[in-house]
Amino acid sequence: MALKKVKKKLVSWLGPALAYWAIKFLGRTIRFEEINPEIPRAFWEKGLSFIGAFWHGRLLMMPLVYRGKRLSFLVSPHRDGQVVGKSLARFGFHAILGSTYRRGFSGFKEMVKAHQNGSDIGIAPDGPRGPRYRVQAGVIELAKLTGRPIIPVSFGASRKKTFKTWDHFLLPYPFSKGVFIWGEPIAVDRNGDRAHLEERRILLEKRLNELTERADHYFDSPHPKGRGEGEGTFGFDDPSAL
Repeated sequence: MALKKVKKKLVSWLGPALAYWAIKFLGRTIRFEEINPEIPRAFWEKGLSFIGAFWHGRLLMMPLVYRGKRLSFLVSPHRDGQVVGKSLARFGFHAILGSTYRRGFSGFKEMVKAHQNGSDIGIAPDGPRGPRYRVQAGVIELAKLTGRPIIPVSFGASRKKTFKTWDHFLLPYPFSKGVFIWGEPIAVDRNGDRAHLEERRILLEKRLNELTERADHYFDSPHPKGRGEGEGTFGFDDPSAL
């Protein structure tokens, strides 16, 4: 029993720093591509906030693709979520403890307040307990209340480890290639009824799964050299990459 307590304390103390430096190391050794970067850029350039949605298993690399001025992440109130929150704080992001299961969840009011202060919101809509790749209603309710669109985004890597966890957590290998793919914004009508909210939920789920499928197979075949419209590359030491 005492050993378990010691392990928990070590995770709480060392976990955030280890996660932070792991992300920085991966960011410096992976060559990233970004598809449709003009979608979030259009909001940032106009000073408009949005809700970024990604699957829980793709959370690790998300701090590296954000180039806005302010971001608040929704993380689980449990121990693992608090470790994630503290590591994200090292990147300058604000962690909000909560869940995506229902409108009245803990942290919902804080997310609305963050939005009112001009912050973008980052949410894994299938977290923190799953089911995997299933959008929960909370993110749709948040979009309805705030009037802000949801922009789906996913991540894939040429070489990675996929863990046998509920979320199929993806860990890219150092010196591999990574890709972020942004999807079209999804608007939620502030006066929408239950049928409209469910239609939006299903649409977000469909788009996230399509983006994730594309990201997972992006490096299966060679891509032409150079970059075309809607594509870009960046490294972690690119000042615009973080």
